Amino acid sequence: MKVIAGNSNRPLAQAIADYLEVPLTAASIRSFSDKEVFVEIEENVRGEDVFLVQSTSFPANDTLMELLVAIDALKRASARRITAVIPYFGYARQDRKTGSRTPISAKLVANLITTAGAHRVLTMDLHAGQIQGFFDIPTDNLFAAPVFAADLKQTFNDEALVVVSPDVGGVVRARALARRLDSELAIIDKRRPRAGVSEVMNIIGEVGGRRCVIFDDIVDSAGTLCNAAVALMEEGASAVSAYVSHGVLSGGAVDRVTASPLDMLVTTDSIEATQAMQEAENIRQIAIGPLLGEAVLRITQSRSVSSLFN
Repeated sequence: MKVIAGNSNRPLAQAIADYLEVPLTAASIRSFSDKEVFVEIEENVRGEDVFLVQSTSFPANDTLMELLVAIDALKRASARRITAVIPYFGYARQDRKTGSRTPISAKLVANLITTAGAHRVLTMDLHAGQIQGFFDIPTDNLFAAPVFAADLKQTFNDEALVVVSPDVGGVVRARALARRLDSELAIIDKRRPRAGVSEVMNIIGEVGGRRCVIFDDIVDSAGTLCNAAVALMEEGASAVSAYVSHGVLSGGAVDRVTASPLDMLVTTDSIEATQAMQEAENIRQIAIGPLLGEAVLRITQSRSVSSLFN
């Protein structure tokens, strides 16, 4: 097999390659002065099973274009199979029409990846499970819950935990983690007066005197997360932590988290940590290189990927 790293998260690509005990394939992915993307694969990949690792994170449009051009380069280099390993799938939040004359951008991006020449997609914790159906090629959606569950058990031992879904849409995801931890579930009822702004209305479930663990797939501006932490503390929670699959943390999000009641925000390294994230005392990342590496190995060997989560 061949593993190629895009520019969005080279440390994660290296971690996957290390798990598989293969070197990263030499490739040059760069931009001209006008930001036009150019890709050159510097090794022979003819007839190879190629895994291209690229999160479509900030700057989302640039990283997406790098992914598409790299797929095209591999297709024209006669790779036998091209798997786009997209730990964080950008545009996933635009998975439906939210109003008149609005796009379904997640479907558009899925079409672009397929048309570019990818044969398969490997991703993690899609914002909505139905996005798998947007692709006309096989798509494996991994879950961070087992990795988070192991970290929670190690960090908090026998402390009474309540897994909290920050909204109704995340209940299934939160319930799966609660089941692994054999803990109770709480739900935050919120409303959005406008895009990017949320207000906590009610908390469903008992949280008083317990450590609350907010579990979500994406933290971007962190406004919802911090508001939820404040509301839980006001309801008598002993402490509040958050486990989120993808730490987008754009704009002033890191400052919000640092100033919030959250004693810890834990994310995976699906998106490379910024300098601000590395310096924040209450933000840390968990490595998912071994999880993705094992999934890549199983795909190559035509073995079950879903059994990773049984």
